[in-house]
Amino acid sequence: MTASRIIFFASLVLISCDNSNKSLEDNLLARVNDDFLTIDQIDTDIFNELNFNDSVVQIKNYITEWATRKLLEEGANLNLENQKQFEFNSLIEKYKSDLYTSAYLDALVNKSLDTIISKIELKEIYEDNKELFVLNEDLIKLRYIIFESNISDQDEIKSLFMRYSEEDKVRLKRISNKFKSFFFNDSIWIRSKDIIEKIPALNYDTGEILSKNMNFIQFKDSVGLYLININDFANVGNQAPISYIEPTLRQIIINKRKYDLAKKLKVEILNNAIKNKKFQVYE
Repeated sequence: MTASRIIFFASLVLISCDNSNKSLEDNLLARVNDDFLTIDQIDTDIFNELNFNDSVVQIKNYITEWATRKLLEEGANLNLENQKQFEFNSLIEKYKSDLYTSAYLDALVNKSLDTIISKIELKEIYEDNKELFVLNEDLIKLRYIIFESNISDQDEIKSLFMRYSEEDKVRLKRISNKFKSFFFNDSIWIRSKDIIEKIPALNYDTGEILSKNMNFIQFKDSVGLYLININDFANVGNQAPISYIEPTLRQIIINKRKYDLAKKLKVEILNNAIKNKKFQVYE
């Protein structure tokens, strides 16, 4: 293949030119015996982020790899034992069959799958598998605020933060632009180490305080004043709170439903084939 043809193709890639009206000969990039590589066979998206010179290099590499692969395939067909070729072809056919059947079965399952999960179902699977849901890290429910220690209305902020009524929540959110950092959703479980990473001043020594289930922590450093209110704590080794692992529970239920539905559909497909005389076992 001449360099000019590679350069021509690289130009087509860069200007996203349509090759559909070109003749087969114009589209040819390379040949190995009776196998031909054409422009249409190459996914031009792989060159999108490349400049012209890099595209030329990539196209040359692509052609070389294609030719090498074809020559090796030819050598394999000529030199591998028939039994080995038969085994490989059987594996290829099985893999192809698995891809098609899995894709079709998945489509059938997803079309009929009920994805609504009740709280009762979640609790049942949670209670039936308690031994599986053990924490391997500490969890915590908390809210916090970090703000400048010399802020004028810090007493009001502290009162709002401590009371934390619905009105207080609205007020805190309204003035949150005054805070360096904050987290108000104290009804959800989060990993303790994420909080320690989020608040640099809350090092692992301070993290010891968290493990003691203290309700309120206040401290100050060069960054500012920290207000932390702890609602709950779950230690490593304890059973995981159901709300924390709810996504996992839902996925377990969905996977079980998919398995059962796929099994049912296979039986129905087989029975329908027998009924319609599409499938028969000779005895």
